[in-house]
Amino acid sequence: MTVGTGTGRHPREAQPSNDGTGGQQQDRGNREARGNREARGNGEARADQATPESREERGNGEERQDWGELVAAALLGAERRRPPGGSVTALLDAAATGTVRRRAGVRPAVPGQRPGPAPADERPPLPGAAERRLAALLAGRAPGGAGSASGRRGAGPDLGELLPQWLTEANAHGYRAPAALLPALLDAARARTDLRAETLAFAGPRALWLARYNADWKFVLRDGVRRRAPDGRPDETERVWQEGLFAERVALLTAVRRRDPEAATTLLAATWQTERAEDRLMFLDSLREGLRSSDEPCLERALTDRSRTVRATAAELLTALPGSALAARMADRARGCVAPDSTGGSGIAVTAPSTCDAAMQRDGIVPKPPSGRGERAWWLCQLVEAAPLEVWGERLGGATPAEIVALPVADGWRDDLHAAWCGAAVRQRNAPWARALIGKPTEPFAEGPGDPAKLLAVLPEEERGAWAARFVAAHGLSEAFRVLGMCGVPWPLPLGRAVVDALEIARDAGSYPWSFSGVMGLAERCLDPSDTERLAPLAAVPDEKEGESPGAGAYWAESFQRLLATLRLRAVMLTELRNEVPDREAEVS
Repeated sequence: MTVGTGTGRHPREAQPSNDGTGGQQQDRGNREARGNREARGNGEARADQATPESREERGNGEERQDWGELVAAALLGAERRRPPGGSVTALLDAAATGTVRRRAGVRPAVPGQRPGPAPADERPPLPGAAERRLAALLAGRAPGGAGSASGRRGAGPDLGELLPQWLTEANAHGYRAPAALLPALLDAARARTDLRAETLAFAGPRALWLARYNADWKFVLRDGVRRRAPDGRPDETERVWQEGLFAERVALLTAVRRRDPEAATTLLAATWQTERAEDRLMFLDSLREGLRSSDEPCLERALTDRSRTVRATAAELLTALPGSALAARMADRARGCVAPDSTGGSGIAVTAPSTCDAAMQRDGIVPKPPSGRGERAWWLCQLVEAAPLEVWGERLGGATPAEIVALPVADGWRDDLHAAWCGAAVRQRNAPWARALIGKPTEPFAEGPGDPAKLLAVLPEEERGAWAARFVAAHGLSEAFRVLGMCGVPWPLPLGRAVVDALEIARDAGSYPWSFSGVMGLAERCLDPSDTERLAPLAAVPDEKEGESPGAGAYWAESFQRLLATLRLRAVMLTELRNEVPDREAEVS
């Protein structure tokens, strides 16, 4: 039983120590107890006196620390670290509670300035049927939208692949985009860069207005701003050039070049030394449009630029100016390497350069060849490719391009020399030389001097289609994909029929259609819809022949059914854009 004393102490505490130190210890203990009580009191007082903001900040910090621990534990996993609470269930419960607390504690955002109205677009609206068609194309652009559950394409058209053609036709008619479909259009262009140019032209000024309020559409601010015509006032020109976005400055430079080429060159020269290398490269690239002799001084200065890519681009542009000083220097070098055969023959003698000096490197000749290529052959090809093609008629007795290409070349230099001429024909867009070098359509690719697809792009469109039709008729479809991609849309009827005949031959040979899926996709987009009904018999499922690949006939029939359905849909699309169908709420197939 405990008995209290008058002092309120335990009886044992009340007795003094025999050694005389008890009193001192008691005093020290009393002082420490008073100090602890005072510190506690002061802490509580400071907590009471803390401002609401500081208490909230302390609470937010603790909450962020707790939330960070939960996230770290979840990312590491229970096997690597014991989760808070001791179990995965406790961790998830804590995360759920923390999520609710964080959401409930979010302060309302400060209201921003109300956006101004979208700019007006005075172009005529789409016909009703065409607008519904656009909505269907945008809804069906997702991958697999026209396929089956197994991942194989079905017999229906691939709507997403028809969207570029639809946009091109709509822009040709001068329609404006429906306001309700602008977000879906911009989403489509964000996912596919090949749609952006036509989409921005179709969407008009409202695309720029919308893009300011959605970071996902920032490409519109970068690409679309180039379509705006800058103000022609000198003060506005100077302001945009000094302070504008890069895309705005490119647009400004292009617009000024169209009005006053000399002023554009002066504008570029004023800030050339302070521009970044990548910006200098893009500014130079913008000079390709409307390249003229007055650009030569600027390009000559760029030959000594710090950036190798800038120097190479400047040299390339100068070689596209036949009267430039660089073209003349290259012509002099090339004449020293290629000459009539001096041994009495009617061929061509070649003496490749033995060195690549500093002057050649300044003019864009790259000294180090690619792996597997000899140095002298590499230097020769660059020199000949950069020289004006008109040099060779003068050098070789006034012969035509076809006659020059037919001449024998001594010492095994034929392939290198002809490949360099091919590059020059493409760079200088010289159709007579491209026609001579591309050869006959009956010749296989491997025997040609260069890339027939690139040479084909230099020829007039009608000639391209005729050459491609004969090439497909001679070689089938195994090497035709790149050639067909260079032909205009829709394909001329002879080319389209040659492609369909080659597909029919492949089917009869027992091949599967997916071996020609690339060509089949091109045919869906490029065949002339007016020839649709002639292809209808191909959609029937043929009887299986002995020794034929199992199911190949059915697969081919499905591919031809899709081809027919796509061609019919393209014909309807064109009719809708011409507003030649009744404007009614009909199902868009």
